[in-house]
Amino acid sequence: MTSKPQECYVYIQLPETFESVTAGRYQLESHDGVPVGRFVYGRSYRDHPSAVPLDPFGLPIVPRTFETAKMRGIFGALRDASPDSWGRSVIEKQLKRTDLSEIDYLLHSPEDRAGALSFGLNVEPPAPARRFNRVLQLEALLREADRYMRDAAPADDLVAALAEQVEALVNPGTSLGGARPKNVVEDGAGLWVAKFPHPEDRWNATRVEGAMLALARECGLRVAHSRLQVVGGRDVLLVKRFDREKKDGGYLRHRMVSGLTVLRTEDSHRDRARWSYALLADELTRWSHRPDDDLRELYRRMVFSALVSNTDDHPRNHALIAPGKSFELSPAYDLTPTPHVSAERRDLAMTIGKFGRYANRVNLVSSAGAFRLREAEATVLFDSMAEMVKNRWYAAFRREGVSPTDCETVSRSFVYEGLFLDPNLVSPVA
Repeated sequence: MTSKPQECYVYIQLPETFESVTAGRYQLESHDGVPVGRFVYGRSYRDHPSAVPLDPFGLPIVPRTFETAKMRGIFGALRDASPDSWGRSVIEKQLKRTDLSEIDYLLHSPEDRAGALSFGLNVEPPAPARRFNRVLQLEALLREADRYMRDAAPADDLVAALAEQVEALVNPGTSLGGARPKNVVEDGAGLWVAKFPHPEDRWNATRVEGAMLALARECGLRVAHSRLQVVGGRDVLLVKRFDREKKDGGYLRHRMVSGLTVLRTEDSHRDRARWSYALLADELTRWSHRPDDDLRELYRRMVFSALVSNTDDHPRNHALIAPGKSFELSPAYDLTPTPHVSAERRDLAMTIGKFGRYANRVNLVSSAGAFRLREAEATVLFDSMAEMVKNRWYAAFRREGVSPTDCETVSRSFVYEGLFLDPNLVSPVA
C-alpha cells in the first residue's frame, strides 16, 4: 500500500554569495510501511552557472530523479540539514505530535540550521526573516530550555517580548551537538551554538567539553572556536559556527555534510560495518580539495579520541564543509571524555585498524597507510601526542575552570593502560 506523498522544495544559498535559489524538489511517500524519498534538481538550477551539488557523489547535478529508502527515506545531505535529537524533541513538544515524517522536521526547523540548505512549500525561496537571539538573552533561553526538559508550563511572568525570544527554542538550529539542549545566538563576532547544562550531567559537562576543545587545540588539532559564559550562576559553552562566515550585509552559508553522508551509511548500529576511519579517509581522498592535510588531521583526531577516551566519535561527529565550491574537513567539535572502568580495553565508535575499534597504540599505527602516513611517522605522532595529553590535560582543565572534583571524576579517561598493551593478548569485546 502506498501513502499519499509529501513534498517540499529544497533551497540553497550559493557559495560565497547571499543569493538563495531553488535547487530542486524532495518527495517522500511510504510503500508498505517503508518510507521512500525522491529528489530531482530543477532545470533552472541545473542551468545556473554557480550551481553546486548537494552531494557531489550521491546527488550529482544530472537530469534524473534520485531515490532512497535509507534513513526513513531521506538523503544524507538533506538529513544533515535536519534538526538533531534535541531539536526534534522540541518540535514534537511544540506540535504535540510524535508521528512526524522527515519532511515535517525539515519544514518546522529554522533557517539557522547546519549548512546552506533550507526548505519550504513554495517554488521560490522566501526572503530571510530570522532574527537571531543575542548572547545577552542566554539567561532567558536557558530558563526555557530547563522548562522544555521538565515539560513544565511557561512561567507566569513571561512577557510578550520575552515569549517571542524564547519561542525560538522551537527553532533550535544547527544539527551539530546531538541530544544536549542548545540554541543559536549571535554577538559581534558572529553566530555561536550555545550548549546548556543538563540536569542529568554527571559533571560540569559544559566546562569539561570546553576544556576538551582547549586540550585538542593545544595538541595541534584544528578545533572549533569556543568560550565559556556564566549565565545566572550556571555555565554555558559557546561554540563558534564554522558553517557560517560573517560579512557586511549578512552571513555566507557553507555547505556541510556529516561523516554519515560521506560514508554512505546510517546512524543505526545495524549499519556499523561502514563506521570506519579507514573508509572515511578513503572518502576524503575523493571529497577534499586538500586530502593530504585532511588525512593527517583526521588521523590526529583518531589518536586524540583514543588518548582521551572520546568514545562518542561516531560519524555524525565528523563533518566536511565547503566554504567555496570545494569540500574540506571541518574543525573538530563534540569532544567528550568517558571515564571507563576497564583498564585493558576501550573501543571507539568507529573502526580504527586491524584490531577493530580497540583504542590501542598498535591498532592505531596499523592503519597509518590509509592516511598516507608511514608507520614510523604514525608512531612518532602517537607518542608525542600521548606525552602531551598525559602531561597537560590537568593543567588545561583547571585553566578552563574545571573543578578539582570533576578533574578527578574524568581523570581515568586520559592515556589509559590499554593503549600500550599487546592487542593479541587482550580479549575482544563481545
